Amino acid sequence: MILSGVLAPIPTPFDDAGAVDAGKLRAALARFVKGPLTGFIILGSNGEAVLLDEDESDRVIAAAREVVPKDRTFIVGTGRESTQATVHATKRAAELGADAVLVRTPGFFKSQMTNDAFVRHYTTVADASPVPVLLYNFTALTGVNLLPAAVARLASHPNIVGMKESGGDILHIADLVSGTPDEFNVFAGSASTFYPALAVGCVGGILALGCVVPGMCVRLFELVRAGRHDDARALQRQIVPLARLLGPTYGVPGLKAALALIGYDLGVPRAPLARVPDTAIASIRETLAQYEELHVQSAAR
Repeated sequence: MILSGVLAPIPTPFDDAGAVDAGKLRAALARFVKGPLTGFIILGSNGEAVLLDEDESDRVIAAAREVVPKDRTFIVGTGRESTQATVHATKRAAELGADAVLVRTPGFFKSQMTNDAFVRHYTTVADASPVPVLLYNFTALTGVNLLPAAVARLASHPNIVGMKESGGDILHIADLVSGTPDEFNVFAGSASTFYPALAVGCVGGILALGCVVPGMCVRLFELVRAGRHDDARALQRQIVPLARLLGPTYGVPGLKAALALIGYDLGVPRAPLARVPDTAIASIRETLAQYEELHVQSAAR
């Protein structure tokens, strides 16, 4: 398992009746694996995992594992609100072939989610997990924040190998990197701040944008690794408009719309999420037209 580079959080396809469409997932992944991505995240926030029941989640994992080759990192989101449910989901994911699990912070009882609560939760999960665990902090969605002090304590656990930080606060990310051992792998979750996150020590990105323009995301990572920071900054500026549309502006429905525009059929969002309006599709289409990588892909199809 490679814990660096660019990994893509794959959307979960639903048909018009709202059912999981495993066939569409396998077809999309068969295309994704032909690209330069290091690996894939299944059932993350972009996978609408919180909207699936447990049987559906297991079917998604099994379908994806059929397609993702063993030389690509295959990580499954297993975060649940209770520690017990998270442990059960983690064990099932491992049995179904996950290389590692990505565990979001529980956030329903927000005022009770202290550093000590998070340390207890993640330690129990990591103790029980047959595969390595990555922490997942996404304050904009969960309403809670996994602080560097808690991460520093958890980073000493032998089965907790890294985390995804989806916030764009670079000082916060720098504190996560500096406060944990070198072998602890911090991934950026925001494409809008991918370059500065790499500059302060992130080992890569878990980026929704990687589903749409994987070549550009991987190129930015490689430029930083090669010390070509001027070129990396220039590329960062290029990806920001699309990153904003697919992140804070339109979210998962926007990501699915963008993928549909470039030929990936990943169905519709699951209620209560809804398709983006026609005006949003027009904005996404106009932005996509600016990216040479997509023109090359279109010509090759």
